Amino acid sequence: MPVARPIVIAHRGASGYLPEHSLPAKALAHAQGADALEQDVVMSRDGVPIVLHDTSLDATTDVAARFTGRARADGKHHCTDFTLAELRTLSLSERIDPATGRQVFPDRFPHGHSRFAIVTLEEELAFVAGLNRSTGRTVAVYPEVKAPAWHRGEGHDVSKAVVDILRRHGYATKGDPCFIQCFDPEEVIRIRRELGWQGRLVQLIGGSDQDALVTPEGLARIATVADGIGPSLDRILDASGDPTDLVARAHAAGLVVHPYTLRRDRLPPWAASFDDLQGALFAAGVDGAFSDFPDLTAEWLRGRTVSPAE
Repeated sequence: MPVARPIVIAHRGASGYLPEHSLPAKALAHAQGADALEQDVVMSRDGVPIVLHDTSLDATTDVAARFTGRARADGKHHCTDFTLAELRTLSLSERIDPATGRQVFPDRFPHGHSRFAIVTLEEELAFVAGLNRSTGRTVAVYPEVKAPAWHRGEGHDVSKAVVDILRRHGYATKGDPCFIQCFDPEEVIRIRRELGWQGRLVQLIGGSDQDALVTPEGLARIATVADGIGPSLDRILDASGDPTDLVARAHAAGLVVHPYTLRRDRLPPWAASFDDLQGALFAAGVDGAFSDFPDLTAEWLRGRTVSPAE
């Protein structure tokens, strides 16, 4: 049977076109027809939730040049070592490999070209609310609680900070346009039960260390606290591009499936084109997908009725 049109989740914004998690990347994704915008959330030294994918700053900012001598023994500049005021002095750029200085995606927005800034979660939520109002189109927010155990070791409760801010901005129930996601299954349980989050909640599923989560028993346990799963693409499509049975098993457990990440410039070996990848993924029956190119994903879905039989 056909499913409702899958949602397009802008992965770190329209990150295929502009530096990830910059406000311009979020504005572009909103304009391109994304249904949801992702916010990865880490903490500053003074306990302010900021929107950044990594717990370190080296791959996406000029921190090494601006704050010499502030790296830890591991050679990294960690977000929790810098106050919000210090983070505001940094320039946000296209992702590089800190070891080589080369762009991870060489054909994307040129590294260091123009200036972009780190923003707080509060600032981004206000920005999205403004876009929703001015355009008349409600786009959801999709924050990810990053490395909660690591943050606790740094003296911060990132999950509580995220839940508290979402509530202040009017996101509190499953009827509100918001999902919280996290890789840590114990933290997903804590967000629901201890922190009392009543909105939508998604268990992210990554590598082989999380294989237990996709067993029938694992999916049943997830369904007691969460509304969906966010698996990597290779858990939905095998090495030949054929669908696995994970979507069917997740749906049987009452869970929606939002896999990550569609990238035009990083195709699996079996896909001859981005359309090949998107066609196979949506034919597998997923309920949405994270995309670095939300315009291309929205365009592919426009006017289509997607079903597992397609």
